Amino acid sequence: MFVKICGTTSEEDALLAVAMGADAVGFIFAPSPRQVAPAVAADIAKRLPPEVVTVGVFRDHSPQRIVEIMEASGLRAAQLHGRETPEEAAWVRRRVRMVIKAFVAGDAEVANVKSYGADVALLDAPNPGTGQVFDWRLAEGVPPGQRLLLAGGLTPDNVADAISQVNPWGVDVVSGVEASPGKKDPRRLRAFVAAAKAAARPAYEGEGTGPYDWQEDH
Repeated sequence: MFVKICGTTSEEDALLAVAMGADAVGFIFAPSPRQVAPAVAADIAKRLPPEVVTVGVFRDHSPQRIVEIMEASGLRAAQLHGRETPEEAAWVRRRVRMVIKAFVAGDAEVANVKSYGADVALLDAPNPGTGQVFDWRLAEGVPPGQRLLLAGGLTPDNVADAISQVNPWGVDVVSGVEASPGKKDPRRLRAFVAAAKAAARPAYEGEGTGPYDWQEDH
């Protein structure tokens, strides 16, 4: 089970997430209580182990600006949370290592995720970062075989149920492991990663279930 800890604002929290077993650390560049400057993300990212996937989260930035920030910060994946068109997202994907395209739960457009050039589809609640949980049955609209990163109100207490019902490729959490906006709670972070990893279905070996292998692309 791929676990992404998002909304990271400090080196301390990034290293904590990695120490607890997280596979990815996310930095938010869009307006948010957890927003960080690209230079801050770059400084933190270069201190993380190379196997950790570093993710920049964007909302309605121009494709050119996304690529500029990705190149300057040295992050590995661009997560697009805005109204990017398939053409814009695909343009970004040709210039970065990985694209995660976010969709609001219930958006029929998720069925067309491949047209965005996205490696991963992220399904989120209507108001990301608020801790809201959506009806997990809405994940049924994701195309079969598509890597799905499940977000939206996940916590140490409900992540196992979410994984059991949806069987996603990975899970993404922000507020569910925080002591306050932008500050992680070590106990909740440890509990979340442990619960997510324990809830994975080891017997299932369908396409796109394993960790993302950067060596496949490079």
